[in-house]
Amino acid sequence: MHRFREILLSVWRETCRHIDLSESVRTVAPLLAERLPLEAVIVRRLDSQHQSLETIVVAAAEGSLPPQIGRTPCSDARFKRLTSWVRAGKLLHGQRIKRSGELALIVPEEIEGEVLAGPLISPEGPGGVLALIASHAKSFKEEHLRMTEELLEPFSVALENDRRLHELQTLRSVAEADRTTLLTRLGKREMSEIIVGSEAGLRHVMERADLVSQSDVPVLILGETGTGKEVVSRAIHNKSARHDGPFIRVNCGAIPSELIDSQLFGHEKGSFTGASETRQGWFERANGGTLFLDEIGELPLPAQVRLLRVLQDGFIERVGGQQPMHVDVRMIAATHRDLAAMVRDRSFREDLWYRISVFPIMLPPLRDRLDDIPSLARHFAARAASRFGLSLVEPSATDLQVLRKYAWPGNIRELGAVIDRAAILGDGKSLEVAKSLGFGITPSQPAPPPPTFYEVTTDDLHPPSPGIASLDTAMQQHIEKALAATRGKIEGRGGAAGILGINPHTLRARMRKLGISWSKFRSGSLPDVVF
Repeated sequence: MHRFREILLSVWRETCRHIDLSESVRTVAPLLAERLPLEAVIVRRLDSQHQSLETIVVAAAEGSLPPQIGRTPCSDARFKRLTSWVRAGKLLHGQRIKRSGELALIVPEEIEGEVLAGPLISPEGPGGVLALIASHAKSFKEEHLRMTEELLEPFSVALENDRRLHELQTLRSVAEADRTTLLTRLGKREMSEIIVGSEAGLRHVMERADLVSQSDVPVLILGETGTGKEVVSRAIHNKSARHDGPFIRVNCGAIPSELIDSQLFGHEKGSFTGASETRQGWFERANGGTLFLDEIGELPLPAQVRLLRVLQDGFIERVGGQQPMHVDVRMIAATHRDLAAMVRDRSFREDLWYRISVFPIMLPPLRDRLDDIPSLARHFAARAASRFGLSLVEPSATDLQVLRKYAWPGNIRELGAVIDRAAILGDGKSLEVAKSLGFGITPSQPAPPPPTFYEVTTDDLHPPSPGIASLDTAMQQHIEKALAATRGKIEGRGGAAGILGINPHTLRARMRKLGISWSKFRSGSLPDVVF
């Protein structure tokens, strides 16, 4: 070791100085040629996914480069032998004769010269191979073998750093692609753009989002499908102290039950059939940022138990792993389902329910935000023009009137589809709103609204001024007058919903919220109305 101290320090310095492995090896090769009869240095990586040896760099120590080596495929048996040799950590020394065994895989015959090959091991197992090619008519001596053994550690570190660098670049590319896709889907240029409706129908929602963004408590976003739960969750992340960290979205309903643990918490190599390499789970990837679990109500009970542990102590354990890992993740969950009813039915864990519902946010359906339809329609019209390469045509007053009268069972997502369809049908000359609405489907029985005990309003925090009734009180009195006038009839011809100009289902939801009983307005033996 002491005999090679100077050259080893130089090698360590160069491998640590350069981020790119190719640049490091090309700098180190001439330094090694001062102590070794060296013509070229070759570094190859073991690719377990494709069962092959991948050439990372071929660097000349002196003279011209030897023939370039591409990827060398291996049979299953030969790849296992190669990985076993790497684990053993022994040098291979090939004379100037026909190569055989592992050495024939590492350095093909077209590369002439004596070969000295050593294994490169990473923290996760076999990493690759370092091959030194001797100059013409020269040989490696015993001293050169001892020196090569000392070189294996800095080259192993350089190869592992190169692997991690490329992994980060891949993750960054994936994240950027996801970001671009999302911006395209939302019709935005930047994530920081103002959310349409934040000053009107979503004002109360955005106030709550601003309030909770400054803390790390779990957030539960409730609302029907298509109301913009992901948009609000991203707004919370972007306004929080974690805005520079990752935002990872996971659709819990799209993960096969047998892969949920692997997707959320990651897995170790070889932990199950097909686990050819170690994989980070969504919690690890979201470390330092926000994890958005969409449709959390779709998680099976066993996965709910493991999710609860992460929320309690912040530790995860990969599938097949032995060492718990701490993660710093802020969790936002969302669902269109009635989790309270699921808790009563024992299809959702009560303890997890209490953990994730620390700060609930209710998103109103589009039918309760009719004043936002003009701005939303204009926004989607501009997005459609950009996406389809059409001239911008904004919705007319007649178009807006038609849009206001529609029930919007699919909420904002459906409105976006309708405007896209209207733009295509109009071919940049008009918006064919009436024709595009012909494809809408109005459900016979819309999904019931989420439980009302989630709702926390600013009226709860600031009591009304003396002499002025609260909005809820005024609404209750108005509804009761309509029910009295219709003798308790809610829907149909002459019903309270028609008088008030709202959907019967919306009226029933507001009556439940305000505690209004229709029965006291009924008279005679009219049949009961269940809502």
